[in-house]
Amino acid sequence: MKSPVRSFSAPALCASVASLLVLTACNKKAPQQGAPPPQQVEVLTVKPQPVQIRTVLPGRTEAYEIAMVRPQVSGVIQKRLFVQGTDVQAGQQLYQIDPSIYQAAYDSANGQLAQAQANAVTARAKLERYGPLKAAHAVSKQEYDDALAASRSADAQILIAKGQVENAATNLRYTHVNAPISGRIGRTILTVGALVQAGQSSNLAIITRLDPIYVDVNLPAISLLRLRREVASGQIHTNQDNSVPVSLELEDGSTYDQAGKMQFSEVNVDEATATIVVRAVFPNPQKYLLPGMYVHATLDEGINPQALLVPQQAVTRNSHGDPQVMVVGEDDKVAQRAITTGSTHDSDWIVNSGLKAGDRVVVIGLQKVHPGDKVTVTPFKEAAAPDAQPANAQPSDAQPAGASSSDAGKN
Repeated sequence: MKSPVRSFSAPALCASVASLLVLTACNKKAPQQGAPPPQQVEVLTVKPQPVQIRTVLPGRTEAYEIAMVRPQVSGVIQKRLFVQGTDVQAGQQLYQIDPSIYQAAYDSANGQLAQAQANAVTARAKLERYGPLKAAHAVSKQEYDDALAASRSADAQILIAKGQVENAATNLRYTHVNAPISGRIGRTILTVGALVQAGQSSNLAIITRLDPIYVDVNLPAISLLRLRREVASGQIHTNQDNSVPVSLELEDGSTYDQAGKMQFSEVNVDEATATIVVRAVFPNPQKYLLPGMYVHATLDEGINPQALLVPQQAVTRNSHGDPQVMVVGEDDKVAQRAITTGSTHDSDWIVNSGLKAGDRVVVIGLQKVHPGDKVTVTPFKEAAAPDAQPANAQPSDAQPAGASSSDAGKN
């Protein structure tokens, strides 16, 4: 006897399978979503320390005096009387222009002067004779007046002749082309035999005074105000003549062995760059500095005994260009802090405001955190050596070649 076969419809079968799947899913536990671990960052604990403050400004050397040697009279150059590239003295003859026509003009002017003086003697004698005759009514008043006018005209001719003599003598003297200043003369532009013209625009040679020499730098106007306040307060030490001492670093990184001093600043600020040209003067006895050289002028601003330093890599800027840092609070949460910076010291910014001693500044991991994030803190290892410096330690006098003033980072 066969057992009965039970048949199921398709809808019933699907409902049974669905119920079984639901029961299986209910028996499984849903996985728990755990919170990500805090981001690890390296922080620097800000500590006050003594720092030597220096402002380093790029600039170029400029000649103390420069003279373009040009002819004052026309003629052919007969001689060159100097060695190119050597030092010449003011008044030293450099060229000789053919003087023949100017000598002739001078001689002619002297002859005209002698003739005018002879005519004056005759006119004066006639006037002296007419004086008593006029008193005796032996000559008319008109004749006496004519004699007086002739005498005075003769005296005037003497003055005219003297002027012509002086003019001729000046032109003759200009055939000796002399050095207007003392300094080093460059190459000669025109050679012997060349024809020169009075008032020509081209030079015969150029003389440059190299000792002393100027250094012109562009200083932000806001920095100039700060430096003037520091000089007035005595923070910046001045020379006996109240000038500010300046040192110089050359383009190859070497230090110039002569100290200079600030001389003056321009009276107008460049509106496009908000800078002002400041001129320093340096002795140059060995003629080592030449006009046009690129240099760095360093201004010593003294020691800041309580300077706060942060690495440059820890400072970012907002959309307005203002500096800011990330600091870690006591709850290990990150917050953004606006700061103002002054000059640099080695690879650090000197912070003028926005931070205080004990603040923890994020140096490594800035790109991975946002304000409000909780972080895991480790010390910034590269800053351990400077931070370990004792409070009474004296700062090094050396300043790296790359150090520069940056008041653009101020708010």
